[in-house]
Amino acid sequence: MNGMRTAALMAALMVLFGLLGQALGGNGGMALALGFALLLNFGSYWFSASLVLKMYKAQEVTSQDAPELVHMIDDLRVKAGLPMPRIYVIPSNQPNAFATGRNPENAAVAVTNGIVRMLTRDELEGVIAHELAHIKNRDILTGSIAATVAAAITMLARFGMFFGGDRDRGGALSSLLMLILAPLAAMMIQMAISRSREFAADRNGAEICGKPEALASALLKLQSGSENVAMDANPATAHMFIVNPFAGAASGFRSLFSTHPPTEMRVEKLREMRF
Repeated sequence: MNGMRTAALMAALMVLFGLLGQALGGNGGMALALGFALLLNFGSYWFSASLVLKMYKAQEVTSQDAPELVHMIDDLRVKAGLPMPRIYVIPSNQPNAFATGRNPENAAVAVTNGIVRMLTRDELEGVIAHELAHIKNRDILTGSIAATVAAAITMLARFGMFFGGDRDRGGALSSLLMLILAPLAAMMIQMAISRSREFAADRNGAEICGKPEALASALLKLQSGSENVAMDANPATAHMFIVNPFAGAASGFRSLFSTHPPTEMRVEKLREMRF
């Protein structure tokens, strides 16, 4: 099912790229955009995980660097029936985490310095279990590809603002519309693939660690942390994190485009679980 969803996402974003290219440069622009989209889809499948990790200056750690974290993840991945993922630490004070990779055999879990400092051991186990659930459910490829292509769409739309198409066809206005609409379309796709995944990862993560209350407590702390501690994050990757890294800036109209379900709803569902 996730494989079909990933293929559909790649096709949808390719169509969006083609429409954007046509708006900016007519048929020639559409051909160039589609060619670029093909290359991007290929590259995002193989390299999206490493690109996202580099974006956040994540450093890979071993049992010598972070023994408690590595042993915790090793214990939980055994319970989840998964291969050992690569482990990364992001130099950020905001408490957050995400998983990435194209499949369970090539997966990575990244946590910020802030989350390691803020959470108790049980709470951190809940967060790690949530990320392992994303790996087990094969959500990570979809999220990584969405992040890579959405970032490219945003960049292309901004490029079009300055190098618009045929002025006689209203190229300047078209470029302005694409500058607004293309990132919005990418954001809506992210939102669609993210919200249902988070509920499933919460539930499956609680089953892996056996501590739904610890994960619920962690989510509340992370929500507060994301509201009070800024993170130098790319909006195209917001859906990958366990909580929205821009929670402090999401209010009013912007909250309609949140990449995550309300934290209170996630906590409520977790607290309904019984073991």
